[in-house]
Amino acid sequence: MEHSNTPQQNKQQNKFGNWLKTSITARMLMVGFLVIILLIPLSYINSLIHERAFRQADVVNEINEKWGNHVLVYGPILKLPYKTYKETTIYNKESNTYSTETQTHIKYAYIFPESLNTKVSVDPKTLKRGNFESAVYTSKMNFTGSYIQPQLALKDIKDEDIVWNKATIIIKTSNLKGIKNEVAMSLNNSKYPFETNFNNSNNSYLNELESVFIKKEDLPFNATKNFDFSMTFNGSGQIEIIPIGKTTTMEMTSNWADPSFMGNYLPNDDTKEITKDGFKADWKVLHINRAFSQQHLNNIPNLNQFAFGTKFMVMVDEYQKSERSAKYGFLVIGLTFLIFFLIQTLSQIHIHPFQYLMIGLALTMFYTLLVSISEHSNFLKAYVIAGISVIALITLYSKSILKTFKFPLFIGLSLTALYTFIYVIIQLENYALLVGSIGLFLILASVMFVSRKIDWNNG
Repeated sequence: MEHSNTPQQNKQQNKFGNWLKTSITARMLMVGFLVIILLIPLSYINSLIHERAFRQADVVNEINEKWGNHVLVYGPILKLPYKTYKETTIYNKESNTYSTETQTHIKYAYIFPESLNTKVSVDPKTLKRGNFESAVYTSKMNFTGSYIQPQLALKDIKDEDIVWNKATIIIKTSNLKGIKNEVAMSLNNSKYPFETNFNNSNNSYLNELESVFIKKEDLPFNATKNFDFSMTFNGSGQIEIIPIGKTTTMEMTSNWADPSFMGNYLPNDDTKEITKDGFKADWKVLHINRAFSQQHLNNIPNLNQFAFGTKFMVMVDEYQKSERSAKYGFLVIGLTFLIFFLIQTLSQIHIHPFQYLMIGLALTMFYTLLVSISEHSNFLKAYVIAGISVIALITLYSKSILKTFKFPLFIGLSLTALYTFIYVIIQLENYALLVGSIGLFLILASVMFVSRKIDWNNG
């Protein structure tokens, strides 16, 4: 049995429908509700961006592990063995007497150089895997410096107890796999090769290289001795050294345009140069600037906290830019709906909630287009393609809704200005908050200026 609406019910439905069409309050509630609904697909888009960013991080880590990880060099350190003596009292039961026995033990003193000068040349390149890429580099590091006579008497060690013919040189590094040359030190004009030493009880993530025994005439037991050696690394991320010289200097040059200087010590401002073609930086660290001495007994101290150098970083990568762009999704949807709301209110053109929803979904498609295209191209090209596609789609769709050329043209220009404004903010680092605040203030002022003509008492 079919039931039909009564005249009273039809009248109430017509009244409610007319209220939705004519009431400003109803339209505002409807637009606000749709904006909140569209936050759901925006959240999924943000999840997609995070997922792709994590995937990129995994691929970058895999590339870097195979090419070479970050570079930290700690050395060269002179390793001097010395004798210590321990007296033990022994009781003889048969004779009921005591005797003293002296035992000799070998321990080690670790001597840092008087001067350590490092010249580093870094040649970066890009490695790709699928849609992802990583910035890596090849660095050539040349070390020069000198040792002076150790003052082990200050540590209560006599000169005659030092075993000079068993002395070696230690170099520690975080990137043993990335070394691309045979490491040999020239000390007092003699060459000493290095071999890997797996005795790595200190500085757990640092690997150790140790030289063969040094000839006594090449050791600084009676005069200053000069050294030099070179190391070539395949690496990624950053390059650091530990300033173990009483005076430590480092000069670094590269064609990398976005260096980030890191660690306890910054380069000298008067010699630092950063251009679009690369950078040049110089450091100088004195022993008075750090909290450790030049001589250490028994073990090599963990001094990683005193390292300094340069991080080779991409200031804002594609996924970071996409994520920052998606954060403005609420703003884009809200302002676009506001434009349609003002046009609808001022011109008395009816726009159905379904049409608002289609426009909102088109705006969210911008971000999926941006992420997918940027994986195969640069961010600017992806942004332009996604922006033009969405602006053209919404402009043509609004032409069918608004029935005139004037309003769709205004909407297209407004969206173009809005996406351009957001792109500028994304590119900025230091002035993003300032420019964004000024832009939002101007947008608010424009809305206030236009909305003053609306009779808010009607509905």
